[in-house]
Amino acid sequence: MAVKERVGLVVSNKMDKTAVVAVENRSIHPKYGKTVVKTRRFKAHDDQNQCQEGDRVRIRETRPLSRTKRWVIAEIISRKTLAQ
Repeated sequence: MAVKERVGLVVSNKMDKTAVVAVENRSIHPKYGKTVVKTRRFKAHDDQNQCQEGDRVRIRETRPLSRTKRWVIAEIISRKTLAQ
């Protein structure tokens, strides 16, 4: 069985060892043809607390770690850049 992976943006890291990752799904509406954006938020395990808000990360499905946490952060793809 294949392991599910998603790429998303960290929207919160206020919890200890947990980050909230928002994953966007873009699809074309079947009748109207407009691009529809649906966003799901996943709680992912971040063992070293190294994710910051705005980072793009890859998350991987795992066994249940808590009541709402079923994902783990596999890698940090890019860090948030500070605009000056």
